[in-house]
Amino acid sequence: MLNKLDIYLKSVYKFSGYVAAFFLILVAIFILTGIASRIFGFYIRGLAEYSGYCMAASSFFALAYTFVEGGHIRITLFLEKVSGNKKNILEIWCLIIASFYSGYLAYYFLKMLKISYEFQERSEGADEILIWIPQISVALGSLIFFVCVFHQLILRILNK
Repeated sequence: MLNKLDIYLKSVYKFSGYVAAFFLILVAIFILTGIASRIFGFYIRGLAEYSGYCMAASSFFALAYTFVEGGHIRITLFLEKVSGNKKNILEIWCLIIASFYSGYLAYYFLKMLKISYEFQERSEGADEILIWIPQISVALGSLIFFVCVFHQLILRILNK
């Protein structure tokens, strides 16, 4: 059962990476459209805001995928000096701390999303979009990242 869950979660992280890439492509499209619109003398409202929302979505959806693939910068100064059981204990301790803070981050992003939805808060940009709509991607990406870090903690405890 744990093996099936492990395979499923890894596919979720990979899909999250694809979603991040999609939003990164949208950032490029919005920026290029904004440049082209200025060249041809017309203005499309909200392109800068939408590219910012897509950049935030891309960043948060990419967190889990890059963590699993080892793409995050990790401070290994102390881990290189120890070996064996001490290294395993130190890695577990680091993953516990990372799980706590990523869970804290996910909780408060979800809370922020809920509050923005309840108050129907709007952005301050030219488009005045309901702010909870772009916040969905940030909250979901941070939640996937928390699950990913906690998953890695469980795998390290089980020595897998």
